[in-house]
Amino acid sequence: MDRVIQKKKWNNKRILTIGLVALVLALIAASIYFTSGKSKLNVDTERITISEVKKGPYKDAIPVNGVILPISSIYLDATEGGRVEEKYVEDGAIMKKGQPILKLSNTNLQLSLVNQETSVYNLLTQMQISRNAAQQNTVNKLNQLTDVESLLTEAERLYKLNKHLLEQKAIGMQEYKMAENNYNYLLHKKQLTNQILQQDSISNKQQLEQAKQSYAGSQNALTVMRKKVGDLVVRAPIDGQLTSLDAEIGQSKREGERLGQIDVVSGFKVRVEVDEHYISRIFIGLMGDFSFAGKNYKLKITKVFTQVTSGHFQVDMQFVDEIPKGIRRGQTLQILLALSDETTAILLPKGGFYQQTGGNWIFKLNEAGTIAYRVDIQLNRQNTEYYEVSTGLKPGDKVITSSYENYGNMQELVLKK
Repeated sequence: MDRVIQKKKWNNKRILTIGLVALVLALIAASIYFTSGKSKLNVDTERITISEVKKGPYKDAIPVNGVILPISSIYLDATEGGRVEEKYVEDGAIMKKGQPILKLSNTNLQLSLVNQETSVYNLLTQMQISRNAAQQNTVNKLNQLTDVESLLTEAERLYKLNKHLLEQKAIGMQEYKMAENNYNYLLHKKQLTNQILQQDSISNKQQLEQAKQSYAGSQNALTVMRKKVGDLVVRAPIDGQLTSLDAEIGQSKREGERLGQIDVVSGFKVRVEVDEHYISRIFIGLMGDFSFAGKNYKLKITKVFTQVTSGHFQVDMQFVDEIPKGIRRGQTLQILLALSDETTAILLPKGGFYQQTGGNWIFKLNEAGTIAYRVDIQLNRQNTEYYEVSTGLKPGDKVITSSYENYGNMQELVLKK
């Protein structure tokens, strides 16, 4: 008699199939679980920088580079062109005002001086001749006047005598009229001679004045020409140090060409280049400071050059209170230029996080310091050490300020020691 064999409900194949299905479901559930929440990343605290937000004094300042220059410089230009004939000193010499530096030669200019001197001498000679002629003419006119006065005196005597004799009927009318006419003639002649003498005197004065003016003009021209020749010897205009001398014996220099400069050695200033981005915020009176030989010094802007070149403009700064000992012309200084007065603000230390976030968000630690999560922030000004926080953080908060380059789109960081 046959026996019925019952099949097993849980064979190995069925168990294996159920296990695989359960594993797949578990993987799916895990995937859903981990992807539906915030993305997290474990981070070693020894490889990050954790900074504390604090409230403190803030000064808006930018780092700039400055070059030490003399307090003032006088450029030496060739007033007249010529060939370098002689050099009296070398570059770097300490000069006194009026001390000769070099001598130029210019044959044409020297010849012009000789011609001008000759012209002045000839004009002076001509003036003397004209003056002598005028004096001789005046003497002649005076002699003529004397003769006329003498004849007039005699004619007046004879006229009065004949008039008396006519009244006595001692002479005739004809003889009296001759004496009267001669007297009147000489009287008019004297008046005419006086007028001519007066006109000659006025004319002589005018000619003399014109001659003096012409002579004075020629003398001025001669003075200018002598000065031009004198300028062939280049002299120090002030006390100072001769620098940038560019002249060698035998070299030709054009009029107006730069020969060198004299630097005033009694003080220094600092020429600073500033990014054009700050041109609206830079003005005279702003302060800056720098460190030199372990000591801090202050500078003040005294002049602003608004011309922008290659994205920068320049300002001049002068030392306040004290000039560092040992500084030299051409030396470079690293200066912290203050753009505002000191205020109180919420301060966030600067760090590499800004390159990835643009200052729009940051990882902030929880109170236990075990997790850092993203928070939105808003930053305002910045200096070399801090960002000024407008919103998103408060004093005492701890944040990660190192680079976020490896964090991708992570929302939370799990901090591990």
